[in-house]
Amino acid sequence: MPELIPEPRYARFARDAGTCVLDDPLLDAGPGAEGTARWLRRELGAATGWELPAPTAGETYGERAVIRLVLRPELARSVGAESYELHVTQRSVLLEGADPAGLFYAAQTLRQLLGPEAHRRAPTAPGRDWRLPVGGVQDGPRFGWRGMMLDVARHFMPKDGVLRYIDLLAAHKLNVLHLHLTDDQGWRVEIKRHPRLTEVGAWRPRSRWGHRASPLWNETPHGGFYTQDDIREIVAYAAERHVRVVPEIDVPGHSQAAIAAYPELGNTDVVDTAALEVWDDWGINENVLAPTEAVLRFYEGVFEELLELFPADVSPFVHVGGDECPKGQWRASAVAQERIRELGVDGEDGLQSWFIRHFDGWLAERGRRLIGWDEILEGGLAPGAAVSSWRGYAGGIAAAEAGHDVVMCPEQQVYLDHRQAGGPGEPVPIGYVRSLEDVYRFEPVPPKLSPQAASRVLGAQANVWTEVMENQGRVDYQVFPRLAAFAEVVWSRLPEPGERDYAGFEARMGGHYRRLDALGVDYRPPGGPLPWQRRPGVLGRPIEGEPPNV
Repeated sequence: MPELIPEPRYARFARDAGTCVLDDPLLDAGPGAEGTARWLRRELGAATGWELPAPTAGETYGERAVIRLVLRPELARSVGAESYELHVTQRSVLLEGADPAGLFYAAQTLRQLLGPEAHRRAPTAPGRDWRLPVGGVQDGPRFGWRGMMLDVARHFMPKDGVLRYIDLLAAHKLNVLHLHLTDDQGWRVEIKRHPRLTEVGAWRPRSRWGHRASPLWNETPHGGFYTQDDIREIVAYAAERHVRVVPEIDVPGHSQAAIAAYPELGNTDVVDTAALEVWDDWGINENVLAPTEAVLRFYEGVFEELLELFPADVSPFVHVGGDECPKGQWRASAVAQERIRELGVDGEDGLQSWFIRHFDGWLAERGRRLIGWDEILEGGLAPGAAVSSWRGYAGGIAAAEAGHDVVMCPEQQVYLDHRQAGGPGEPVPIGYVRSLEDVYRFEPVPPKLSPQAASRVLGAQANVWTEVMENQGRVDYQVFPRLAAFAEVVWSRLPEPGERDYAGFEARMGGHYRRLDALGVDYRPPGGPLPWQRRPGVLGRPIEGEPPNV
């Protein structure tokens, strides 16, 4: 059986059925298959040297092998959205998709079947035979939301790195990239009406090296941002690969970078906000937005530009953060206390809820859906709002039982900044040990959910917070190979966690490591970190024991 990741719903390849030799095949793309055809010519063409020409009008295939691309909408009724079938005979390959996304995933499976060398950017052995096992696959995803959150605020990832991660998500049949664009440590998206957000807010003078308990500093200024054309390119690139991009702009906490750029956004009656810089440390910051109408208008302007950059058809959700908002400045602020009285809300917690509910309604009026971390539940939500459940399962359970859609991303299970093993060589060890097997046994739907509430679980995402990931290699190390296990969890229909065939998955990973090598991914090897992947002497924050299942 081919070593496919994620495991398909059904696959049959008989050993005695022979192989299909693809020698510069034709590519026959039916109506609606143009996007997948472009991708195959670009990616497989680069790796194999094939031109993949279309057959000319009236041309018969004759002795020439052919790859055919066909949309077959009835698959959606029998298998589901984003599903596909792949059929290999000795002279042809037929890819059928329920929709364009399903057809694209069929092409990803074809690339896996061709072998690791099909994932390279140029042929390594010109003239070689490319062979496929004869047989077939029928497949489709378990969840519609299969995502990864990438924090580009703490450590900036240049545009090319983001495009690379979109390709890596697509290769694993993941379809959501949640971009964490703003935080205390940096503002990463150009807003033309507020230019200081990137002129000032995108740069910090230095960075803590390691966990916030570490005494070490990297004194090199750090920063960067995406221009609006960069964002348009990222969104278009993702859309062609059937990846939705969810932008996140944090309110009302995690906002010191914005306040450093525009001091009037902060609580000026209790803090000298003009003296603030973009934060150079990690943790929860006390400097939060002031609860004023002027601040609402400012952020409405931010979101107006953001909605233009992230069109509704590819980015229906907008993430507003809403988590970890300290209330000390609001308690001390006469302006905030007067606001509480004017609004008639329940203290400082009510102010936080007021912030979120305002943008909930504002986005809904513009045809978008608000999503935020599970703290946003605490003040009540409009019916269309959704919740990212990060503090465990509890927030997601409460949201689903209350009729809200949920994306499960519990910290204790799928935060990929957490360490992968307990050994002393793990670089900057954070949190609980979450091994490849632990991620493989993650279950997005808690058993205590009622069937109706379980239907509210849109899916899950793995979160990648980058405080201690200073470059692409560090991100790769923390993300892979665990993202492959996560991809199988959200795509495949697996047994209950304790009954999953981890040994079988581990065996299939043997072939997948070679794909990751071909893709240039600096993953954590099964035997532990390589010498250049270690960070000796840099403090982390390891937590011992089993993580709570909360």
